[in-house]
Amino acid sequence: MTRSRLLMVVLVALFAGTGLVVPPATATGYAANPTNPLAGRPWGVYTGKSDGVYPAYQNATGANRALLAKVALRPRAIWFGPWTPSGQIAAKIADYVAKTQRGNPEVVVPLAVFRLWPYSESGKNRPLTSADLAGYRAWIDQLARGIGGSRVAIVLEPDLAVALGGWRPAVRMALTSYAAKVLGGLPHAAVYLDASDSDWLSVEKAATTLRSAGVRYVRGFALGATHYSGVAPNIDYGTRIVAALAQAGLPGKHFVIDTADNGRPFTWSQYWAKHPAGDFDNAEPCRTLTEVRCDTLGIPPTWRVGDPAWGLGTQQTARAKRHVDGYLWFGRPWLVRQSSPFSLARTLQVAATTPY
Repeated sequence: MTRSRLLMVVLVALFAGTGLVVPPATATGYAANPTNPLAGRPWGVYTGKSDGVYPAYQNATGANRALLAKVALRPRAIWFGPWTPSGQIAAKIADYVAKTQRGNPEVVVPLAVFRLWPYSESGKNRPLTSADLAGYRAWIDQLARGIGGSRVAIVLEPDLAVALGGWRPAVRMALTSYAAKVLGGLPHAAVYLDASDSDWLSVEKAATTLRSAGVRYVRGFALGATHYSGVAPNIDYGTRIVAALAQAGLPGKHFVIDTADNGRPFTWSQYWAKHPAGDFDNAEPCRTLTEVRCDTLGIPPTWRVGDPAWGLGTQQTARAKRHVDGYLWFGRPWLVRQSSPFSLARTLQVAATTPY
């Protein structure tokens, strides 16, 4: 083992108990993506109780503890939404950021903003009142106040595409655009608007939706929030969206990809072919290391998107280095229906079968 490699091992061991992921000592952004705000900094690991992961890890022993560490000790985005009132969200997010940064302002804190559905996605056809509209804007304003100048990576409105099939899509796009402008104006917030997945919207529809939702105000967009498609297809899909946005007068956009649950990727149609009576939002975890088209942990969170360890082709690697800011975990396969509650059985299963 070289001296530098030994030092890196020691650093990782020292920081493992702090809740922080330490970047390589030589961390620099890829030359093709020099403005990447996620590169070269540690990403924070949440050690609170809201998603149930870290307490389960703390209470576990033996093999279960080792498996739970694959989730509990890695950066993952905590979701914030209408369950936290406007009067409480500023303090809530400030506390989350502070506890995740642990006194180091250079730590990037991942989070997801899911505020577009005050009556849940199942109420997508329910009209929003003037009070609902004002409440959304007030909530976003308070969220921004709580974040302030902290370094954060925000996935804005996961499942945004659901709005396209609901009540007056333009209203929800306008609200999202407001959030994009407010949050995108924060000094150290890297904001990524949800743009669906390679097996969902067409490139043209995704680009149009992003434009309506205010992508001009933010760093870029996010892919794969509630789907399970592979990294390579999403790199290709995202690259085409970048080109479509550039053609529409919005050049230089970048994107992030969720890799929390696509270790054995599958598309919407592949899922239903395998599980005709299944629940796509609660996709069956893999049962073995060789099973395919099942839910398991994917590439660990990282800004090193072109690492040879990910097994990408030459073309996808080049595209990733140029356009992708990071592989983030904003999907939540450790929760029932990707929402709640925490499931110990699911978490152990996706941890035991991951190829990474």
